[in-house]
Amino acid sequence: MLMNLNKPLRRWALGLLLAALVIPAQADTAQDQAAEKLAGLLGGAQTLQGRFSQLTLDAGGTQLQESAGLMELKRPGMFRWVTEPPLEQELVSDGKKVWLYDPDLMQVTVQAMDERMTHTPALLLSGDVAQIRDSFEIEYRENGSVSDFFLTPTAKDTLFDSLRLSFKDNLIYDMQLSDAVGQRTNILFMSIRMNEPLDDSHFVFEIPDGVDVIEE
Repeated sequence: MLMNLNKPLRRWALGLLLAALVIPAQADTAQDQAAEKLAGLLGGAQTLQGRFSQLTLDAGGTQLQESAGLMELKRPGMFRWVTEPPLEQELVSDGKKVWLYDPDLMQVTVQAMDERMTHTPALLLSGDVAQIRDSFEIEYRENGSVSDFFLTPTAKDTLFDSLRLSFKDNLIYDMQLSDAVGQRTNILFMSIRMNEPLDDSHFVFEIPDGVDVIEE
């Protein structure tokens, strides 16, 4: 009699064990599918050119900064991100070095590409898509022609806590980053042209005469 009473309990316990094994497997499959979908969209754009507008808000929704400019990206790892006056800056990478030019300060900062730089918006769009699955937890939602990807960095020392990438008709059009204190930066992409030729010389910064150069 005891054995008969225990059979349902054993089945119930076995069911819990199987559920515990199956749920992570399903999560991994969803993660892999989202990563594969995102890698396909990013990898299909060998070059991107266009304009952007950028808006930064604090945790309460108060506007902190607004800017606009031009961007050029070339895979793998090359980009030119030019912010127009009054917040003029130029961020350029040839895939090995990164130059940050601030005309107001008459200063150029030069540094080697490192792990933190892989989490910047420009390099996320132009970097090695094979590293995305290792660097982020990824969720994916689709609504008609719009695909949204929600990325959470697996490393602790990153520039943001969460990121949303939005594609419309398979072309990037919006990016939103949130940091640990609730500050949000939204980047809207406009007049985007994909896979038009871009020479590598676009991604080498020529340091102007008379500026201070800081090597990091």
